[in-house]
Amino acid sequence: MDSERLAALALAPVLTTGLFYALPPRLQNQPAILFLPQILAYLGLAAWASQNVDCLARMGLKLRLLRQGLQWGLPTGLVLGFLNVAVILRLVPLLGGDIEFLRETPHARAPAALMLPWGILLIAIAVELNFRGFLLGRLLALCQRAWLSRYPRVGPVLAPAVAIAGASTVFAFDPFMVTTFKHLHWIAIWDGLVWGMIWWRLRNLYAPIIAHAVEVMVMYSIIKVVLP
Repeated sequence: MDSERLAALALAPVLTTGLFYALPPRLQNQPAILFLPQILAYLGLAAWASQNVDCLARMGLKLRLLRQGLQWGLPTGLVLGFLNVAVILRLVPLLGGDIEFLRETPHARAPAALMLPWGILLIAIAVELNFRGFLLGRLLALCQRAWLSRYPRVGPVLAPAVAIAGASTVFAFDPFMVTTFKHLHWIAIWDGLVWGMIWWRLRNLYAPIIAHAVEVMVMYSIIKVVLP
């Protein structure tokens, strides 16, 4: 695709996520600061979309891609869902980690009828638009712009690797994610890597959206029963 305008706006949520951890705890607990990286990301997405053409195609949201997204997203979500449930319910307690706090998360306290399936699906759409559609896509554009002209042999490998790793790290260390899921936020690292690699390979945002939604539905349903 042609060169993008305002791709550098993706750096704003990256920087604010990092700066969040330099703040004193009393400021970290302020809702305006807690959600600032995500707010900047959505504002950046809106500004970027207003200055570029065919943004749905850039993010991978053409309707013709929906079938492929289902084919990749459903099995990926099921595998990650059951894997993460096993990690949370078996491995984490075995290592001495606490999982009882999961009863008190906003997701757990919301009515099941609200969360399943529409609440979780809406959350997955919003999160993937942010972290894969906008953040990963723009980081990839910036990396390609910076490296491909200088290192044509390694640039095609390094650019997506850095972009995927960067977006996954920002996702896993998002202030709301860490505050809500505490030590379990590390699980989002491999989730983000898998979803990011799928997006990069297919250029299809439906795939990570569906994978995300299915995974969380599996985890939510099982954990809701085990930790009522």
